[in-house]
Amino acid sequence: MSSMRRETDVILIGAGVMSATLGSLLKELAPEWEIKVFEKLASAGEESSNEWNNAGTGHSALCELNYTSEKSDGTIDVSKAIKINEQFQLSRQFWAYLVNSNLIRNPQDFIMPIPHISLVQGEKNVTFLRSRLEALSNNPLFQGMEFSEDPEKLKEWTPLIMEGRTSNEPIAATKIDSGTDVNFGALTRMLFDHLKSQNVELNYKHSVEDFKRTNDGRWEVKVHDIEGGNIEYHTAKFVFIGGGGGSLPLLQKTGIPESKHIGGFPVSGLFMVCNNPEVVEQHHAKVYGKAKVGAPPMSVPHLDTRYIDNKKTLLFGPFAGFSPKFLKHGSNLDLIGSVKPNNVLTMLAAGVKEMGLTKYLIEQVMLSNEKRMEELREFIPNAKSEDWDIVAAGQRVQVIKDTEAGKGTLQFGTEVVSDADGTIAALLGASPGASTAVHVMLEVFQKCFPERMNEWEPKLKEMLPTYGMSPVEHPELFHQVHTSNSQILGLSVEEPVFA
Repeated sequence: MSSMRRETDVILIGAGVMSATLGSLLKELAPEWEIKVFEKLASAGEESSNEWNNAGTGHSALCELNYTSEKSDGTIDVSKAIKINEQFQLSRQFWAYLVNSNLIRNPQDFIMPIPHISLVQGEKNVTFLRSRLEALSNNPLFQGMEFSEDPEKLKEWTPLIMEGRTSNEPIAATKIDSGTDVNFGALTRMLFDHLKSQNVELNYKHSVEDFKRTNDGRWEVKVHDIEGGNIEYHTAKFVFIGGGGGSLPLLQKTGIPESKHIGGFPVSGLFMVCNNPEVVEQHHAKVYGKAKVGAPPMSVPHLDTRYIDNKKTLLFGPFAGFSPKFLKHGSNLDLIGSVKPNNVLTMLAAGVKEMGLTKYLIEQVMLSNEKRMEELREFIPNAKSEDWDIVAAGQRVQVIKDTEAGKGTLQFGTEVVSDADGTIAALLGASPGASTAVHVMLEVFQKCFPERMNEWEPKLKEMLPTYGMSPVEHPELFHQVHTSNSQILGLSVEEPVFA
């Protein structure tokens, strides 16, 4: 086994949508920088970014009810929904910039317009949904959203869901036509094709084994060339760890103080996929319901129209499961291997606090196919077992850390962890993840390249016209940008008129 040593400016670990986004941004902001990518699988976008391993929703809080919560006084807190939508708009603007600049082509291969619908049952939930719309109605990000509890109108919006429905329980929905279906696997592959054309070195079947800080402040990364059997040492000024669920073990290997007292809990997922084209054609929307009482936010049931391999598909889920693996192609030792002396108390505290999650996962793992069909029939009353197959989705690792809320707090979201001098950063967490990739990378820039932000600002504003602005405070600019980007990305629907 031979070894070799090389130097570069930037190392990106993991060939998913996060590394692809960071690399693409850096090539616009600092084109002279040399970038290398290391991925242990044979191609890009094969783990969390793969189209079969995520929901494919352009997460913008148009239909995801877990981003809005009801306060004790009955009012609706929409602050998180607004924040998520603003973040998604930045991703959308960057994709439009890439297409308009001919850096990537054929946007219909990765993004399609699709109505986003929230559907609820029960008087209390109907009241909540109506109040939610009222709270969002004055925000330009959500204009064009409709509410209805008229069964005939709901049949127009969701014929497959309303057909055969016999319950007298109140039912209501909101619908907005500016939602999207995003094939993050296809997007990831497009971005890496673009990076390859920009002389970024892509190294597949290369596994990162360890990290060492050099005397001059750089990082030496030990890499195993799986196919060749060689050990390589690559030194870089900046390292980004974007390995999905595999980021936590790699972050721990860096030994930086910021990696301490952080744990991870893996959650696997299953989706039901419709194999009957006639059924698929009866539905055209992403329909999100409410998570059941006691269920975690990532368990929100949804019935999704998806476009995969240029084919319209229909998925329902997710059904949660448990595997000790941190990645779909990971090891059964991942979870136990992530428990260290510095985080064992954090992990134990989370275990005590999250008994409800543990109970939920056990129940999910024990579900039979018929029980899954019963849950599907809450959405599609006439669903037939023979029309649906099961597909295994990706692994997600929920971050566990000590916070003001207490020791061992389970985090639902995406988090950037970096060292004090900004030479290395890792991305941890799950949803909304890929949808907010550009916002996440701006956070990486602010933490790791603060001295360059003034220099980069003109280019950032060229790529992201609403960068640093609030759409609420600049509705005309937002409308102009949104309309233009819709045309560039092939998403043009009837745009809402802003006052």
